[in-house]
Amino acid sequence: MFEQLFKLSENKTTVKTEVVAGLTTFLTMAYIIFVNPQILGMAKMPVGAVFTATCVAAAIGCFLMAFLANYPIALAPGMGLNAYFAFGVVGGMGYSWQVALGCVFISGVIFLIISVLPIREWIVNAIPKSLKMAIAAGIGLFLALIALKNAGIVVGNEATLVAHGKLTSWPVVMAALGFALIVALEYRKVMGGVIIGILVVTAISIAVGQQKFGGIFDVPPSIAPVLFQMDLTGAAKVGLVTVVFAFLFVDLFDNTGTLIALAHRGGFMRPDGTVPRLNRALISDSAAAMLGAVVGTSTTTSYIESASGINVGGKTGLTAAVVGVLFLLALFISPLAGSIPAYATAPALLYVACLLARGLTEIEWDDITEAAPAVITAIAMPFTFSIAEGISFGFISYVGIKLVSGRFRDIHPAVGILAVLFVIKDVVIP
Repeated sequence: MFEQLFKLSENKTTVKTEVVAGLTTFLTMAYIIFVNPQILGMAKMPVGAVFTATCVAAAIGCFLMAFLANYPIALAPGMGLNAYFAFGVVGGMGYSWQVALGCVFISGVIFLIISVLPIREWIVNAIPKSLKMAIAAGIGLFLALIALKNAGIVVGNEATLVAHGKLTSWPVVMAALGFALIVALEYRKVMGGVIIGILVVTAISIAVGQQKFGGIFDVPPSIAPVLFQMDLTGAAKVGLVTVVFAFLFVDLFDNTGTLIALAHRGGFMRPDGTVPRLNRALISDSAAAMLGAVVGTSTTTSYIESASGINVGGKTGLTAAVVGVLFLLALFISPLAGSIPAYATAPALLYVACLLARGLTEIEWDDITEAAPAVITAIAMPFTFSIAEGISFGFISYVGIKLVSGRFRDIHPAVGILAVLFVIKDVVIP
């Protein structure tokens, strides 16, 4: 059966190798089952139901990638977009989480359409590399601010907007310890370094009485409170166009870049640079985003952590299928997820932020007409507490600077159209 489904012999792999690869990938990305419920819980979503939705959405995404595209690429609710969902759309703009889920679903539908049609390549190729890298880095800075806030390291201040909190408090000390541990473990290439860091901080906090222990195993919490709760009517409002664009653009760029990077690392890329079954992989991702919204979580997307499984020999969809099964098994550890404090997951957010921030190195710093819009994009996200506004500011500033500088030929029609749409959104429809 496995041979027929995944063509193991053709890909020169075995069931044992694929299972080990799946376990490896799962351990490197399992932190999401602890982090995602906490982040979306801040949007007043029921944490237990989100925990179940996270595991179910991840499993669905992995199975789609396994059986439709036959790639060893795992999916789960994406970091960055979940933070934008909770802190930007719900916390910042004041929309309900049901409306936010509707925006995620609509963005998934659009992503599916442009993946089937040749529009995806046109859009991806149109966006300047500097803006793409700046969007990734800006999301990293946005995550970093949220991580520092959750740890109590950064607090609000009326005079200076932000200031540092009490640096000797338990959450701050534990968050610092967790971050140092995660970085050290990842540097030493210890499998599951992020999740180990989260669990160590949690264990210490429980041992000294700073956190209550709720157990490890239990039946999964009901998914009913978030299942089919998306508000499509509310999400269709004109004022939410930018939000839908943000979910769509970030998933589009992040997913395309992730797939290409993993295809290159796994040796799946053809000599001419094309990736076999790329459309199937993109369709899997867009369908996962749609279905993730249906079950009750933010955008589900491909994980770069899949590289860990590829590095130990994963070559087919069987690897992704194993990850999907493990996410379903993880449904039974909800008490453990509920025992983890926010300051234990903050180091994981900060670590992911560090990885995303390296996109700044690929900006064309020698060309100020490229660098300036990129910097504006990156810093606008944390300072406005919105990924959507960062993207908007980036496109508008890019076109404006290029026009004033006389660099008309640098402006791709798609970029110009999007910039005009963002201006209309910000000025005409405030």
